[in-house]
Amino acid sequence: MQDLTHYINGEHVAGISGRFADVMNPATGEVQARAPLASVEELNRAVDVAAKAQPAWAAVNPQRRARVLMKFVDLLNRDMDKLAEALSREHGKTLPDAAGDVQRGLEVVEYCIGAPQLLKGEYTDSAGPGIDLYSMRQALGVTAGITPFNFPAMIPMWMFAPAIACGNAFILKPSERDPSVPLMLAELFEEAGLPKGILQVVNGDKGAVDAILDHPVIQSIGFVGSTPIAEYIYGRGCANGKRVQCFGGAKNHMIIMPDADMDQAADALVGAGYGAAGERCMAISVAVPVGDETADRLIEKLVPRIEKLKVGPYTAGNDVDYGPVVTKAAKENILRLVQSGVDQGAKLVVDGRDFNLQGYEDGFFVGAHLFDNVTTDMDIYKTEIFGPVLSTVRAQSYEEALGYAMDHEYGNGTAIFTRDGDTARDFANRINVGMIGVNVPIPVPLAYHTFGGWKKSAFGDLNQHGPDAFKFYTRTKTVTARWPSGLKDGGEFHFKAMD
Repeated sequence: MQDLTHYINGEHVAGISGRFADVMNPATGEVQARAPLASVEELNRAVDVAAKAQPAWAAVNPQRRARVLMKFVDLLNRDMDKLAEALSREHGKTLPDAAGDVQRGLEVVEYCIGAPQLLKGEYTDSAGPGIDLYSMRQALGVTAGITPFNFPAMIPMWMFAPAIACGNAFILKPSERDPSVPLMLAELFEEAGLPKGILQVVNGDKGAVDAILDHPVIQSIGFVGSTPIAEYIYGRGCANGKRVQCFGGAKNHMIIMPDADMDQAADALVGAGYGAAGERCMAISVAVPVGDETADRLIEKLVPRIEKLKVGPYTAGNDVDYGPVVTKAAKENILRLVQSGVDQGAKLVVDGRDFNLQGYEDGFFVGAHLFDNVTTDMDIYKTEIFGPVLSTVRAQSYEEALGYAMDHEYGNGTAIFTRDGDTARDFANRINVGMIGVNVPIPVPLAYHTFGGWKKSAFGDLNQHGPDAFKFYTRTKTVTARWPSGLKDGGEFHFKAMD
């Protein structure tokens, strides 16, 4: 069994706290490594190193910083298979899904190569008599990110790529459940030419998180995870005067209108609801067909598709639709919620509770579940299950369906499937959710737009990646300048000496 490390000042550093977290193989249920849990002293050391390294990096012009990112992209492509395999081994997701995790992070790095353009300020000539105005974007200093287990490559890159492109140093506290890929990313970035100390990885638990929140040198914090922890981090970080953006839970609805292409809608629901074992904040977990006839047709289409899903370890390659969930506790929580749905009166149309994979009996595999006749007072409707469970809530009208999504406390993503442009346009305009799909089940924006939800799915004024990221990781400084001048003989322009 391997003991993992921190990555501080360009070196792999063994933990000294004496505390470790088990890193599991979700397919077998076996402990395959241990991640050190940092002490406050270890986190402080990383901050000290970052604070010393950051001014020189900020002084590098944006074009040269962008060249380092360009090289980093090349190395990510070179090691794509290696990164995907390491990610699958610790997280459990299939190899194609793991490669997609890396790819979507890589795309944000590509966007950040445009830093010279994105960091340009504004200029006004002769705003007053002899007065010019201009603004500039400057790095914050030392920044930090606290990232979740479900996207151990993508979300760290969504945070550290723009932060570093802006001239900041970045301290990453990844999930202790699958920390190997973040460590590999830090190595690759330095291979690309990033100076030591600009990107560091500190593994840890709540102790490390609190040390980040309280450290006076850290200027900004990004977080992705559950809503209760997002609220905690946002509140404590803001109270300590930091710039904070936190993204929390989700309960994403997909409305299916009677005129929708039902085969297309069913295929979309299966991919969006069960892909990655449902461990995605943008997963569709609630289907809302409008009208009983629509609901009956949808269920008829869904059942055979769901029953054909193949569940297995990532080593099975492309023959697997999804793998295990990340921990035994996650599996137990999913099955507890499924049982609550049955106990509270929902109809369990596809029952995956007895799923068992021969040879992997100790793995954290969960069969696919489909509920019908779910109501809004049930736990399976109110709670983010984060597993392969799809709930069907029947609506009798478009307005009723719209109300379900609008009234839910979460507002991360939502979708509508219809052939009617007026309905789609009305839905997009009225819905109080941050990311909208029209005949697209998982509406994750591309890197040059921003990602973020509403309501209890997000805390903070700015979203992830896209233009918002460059606003979040910089401060705007505005200069008003006047240069007294006069005219010499012959009309030659002359600057007077200034002390």
